[in-house]
Amino acid sequence: MIKKESRNPWLWVPSLYVAEGLPYVMVMMVSGIMYKRLNISNTELALYTSWLYLPWVIKPLWSPVVDLLKTKRFWILIMQFFIGVGLAGVALTVPADNFFRYTLAFFWLMAFSSATQDIAADGYYMISLDKHQQAWFVGVRTLAYRIAFISGQGLLVILAGYLEETTGDIPFAWMITFLILAALFLFFVIYHLFILPHPKQDAERKEKDYKAFLTDYFKTFIIFFKRDKILIIIAFILLYRLGEGQLSKLASPFLLDAYEKGGLALTTSQVGLVYGTVGLIALSLGGILGGFAVAKQGLKFWIWWMLIAINLPDAVYIFLAHTQTSNLLLINICIAVEQFGYGFGFAAFLLYIIYISEGKFKTTHYAIATAFMALGNMLPGMISGWLQESVGYKQFFMLVLISTIPSFIITKFIPLDNDFGKKKESTNE
Repeated sequence: MIKKESRNPWLWVPSLYVAEGLPYVMVMMVSGIMYKRLNISNTELALYTSWLYLPWVIKPLWSPVVDLLKTKRFWILIMQFFIGVGLAGVALTVPADNFFRYTLAFFWLMAFSSATQDIAADGYYMISLDKHQQAWFVGVRTLAYRIAFISGQGLLVILAGYLEETTGDIPFAWMITFLILAALFLFFVIYHLFILPHPKQDAERKEKDYKAFLTDYFKTFIIFFKRDKILIIIAFILLYRLGEGQLSKLASPFLLDAYEKGGLALTTSQVGLVYGTVGLIALSLGGILGGFAVAKQGLKFWIWWMLIAINLPDAVYIFLAHTQTSNLLLINICIAVEQFGYGFGFAAFLLYIIYISEGKFKTTHYAIATAFMALGNMLPGMISGWLQESVGYKQFFMLVLISTIPSFIITKFIPLDNDFGKKKESTNE
């Protein structure tokens, strides 16, 4: 096989980021839908699937390993292979008597492999493309990642629902769905083995680099935690999505649960349609609009409006829980409103993480900040199922809305420059 240092990015950037997005959405979102359809309680599914965030929480701790050992290309290929093994493992153990234990083990394999692939893929993107190509293809990689979400949370869930309805065998339906994905990742491994280029910068590290690299790495942690008002910054990151962290784990189970349990009794395919297509389109539009808004007037101007946008639309679930409407159009409108608000409000959150990561060690500081972001989603998600089963959906969604109050309090105290994110006007001097 001839090792090419560069290839047309169109041949590998889209497929690489579809392969990056699919395992994340399957582990973080689709697993909860599958477990709900397999009669796992809300308490258990929320607790154990929230634990699957852990690899993304501790990702910065082992990112030096990806930099120091082998090449990023190697890590991408081997992690895609392990993701495929995890998908096949879920498929083959779904029909087993102790499926919950076995499938969780394979989801853990997928989670660690996916988080490691994230590290390698993002680094590989930067060393394989020049600055102009990086800027040009950033929209392509974002679109590919969105396609992965639509495919995973939408099309694959719809497929599983169709198989449930036609075969009447829920475990079999999910087994086939995951086998299809496992076959897709086998294709990714083979395709990327031949297509991914071998850039000069993606060389194995020499032994003499280890000590200096690790010294600088730990130094970046110290600098991050010595930042002014760091405790307020960390509290903001942990609290900004306190309500959403609970809501995201129980939204799909709520739509799937029977009327007598307080849910809306939607089918699996309908949930795939609501969240994987309508909801995701609204989420994307909200994110795009949020980015434009900040570019126009700056993050400080918009942060309070974005804080309202990410939290206040949670109230649509209070409405849905009280009415238990069967009107699918109305349900789609409500979810679209909530997801649009989330996309608009989350733009502020991501931009603030970029803001606090500015400086010499921005890559590592960004990784640390996103680790706290994952922790802020993991912890509330863990208790959400128990809380919902204790009080019911109506009261649970009320508590979710109330739990957004701390984010409004802490936002008042965060450090933030007036013009951050705002497009600078050109001046003639």
